[in-house]
Amino acid sequence: MNAKNIAFIIMMGALGTALFGVTYYLGPIAPGVNLDFSLIAVFIAGFFGGPVIGFVSGLFVGIFPGIMFGPLGMGGALGLIGLPLGKALSGFTAGFIVKGLKIGQKPRTSLITVPATFLAYVPESIMTYVYFIVVLGSQAGAATFFTAILPKAIVEVAIISVIMAALVGNTGFKDFVTAHFTGMKTKEKTPPQP
Repeated sequence: MNAKNIAFIIMMGALGTALFGVTYYLGPIAPGVNLDFSLIAVFIAGFFGGPVIGFVSGLFVGIFPGIMFGPLGMGGALGLIGLPLGKALSGFTAGFIVKGLKIGQKPRTSLITVPATFLAYVPESIMTYVYFIVVLGSQAGAATFFTAILPKAIVEVAIISVIMAALVGNTGFKDFVTAHFTGMKTKEKTPPQP
């Protein structure tokens, strides 16, 4: 990992933290259930930086939600561990999927970014389910997860997946991020034929 990668991780951590802060305070749905678009930064890190950068960025992005839903919320100390780890899993999985499917390196791969984003969220959703069962220790945790947390998360990921498809399909954004921060290869452009 070089200085550019570290700068990218810090930027995505800051972006994710800011997105969480704004949506947390502007988007309460129910007590303890708020909108959270911090995964935009995690998915950018994973999709453009790969699994390691996605994982580390997810850890940083998850600190603020971990504090708000952990010690300052109903999750206790486990929230401060579980939320960063869950977001890190999403970043890692996104990077892994991008490498496997070569998203952004082949033409029209932005079309598969939408299902890839949903797939990248699966490990975090499983961990969130386990977190609610462990923290709450009863069926109330499962009920909360299935009636409030999971539906909210599906709507968030649906919106984020469209944003990610637009970013992956945007040559200017992709070239800027890869040239200045991640060093990942993008599809070589062929010069126009005379």
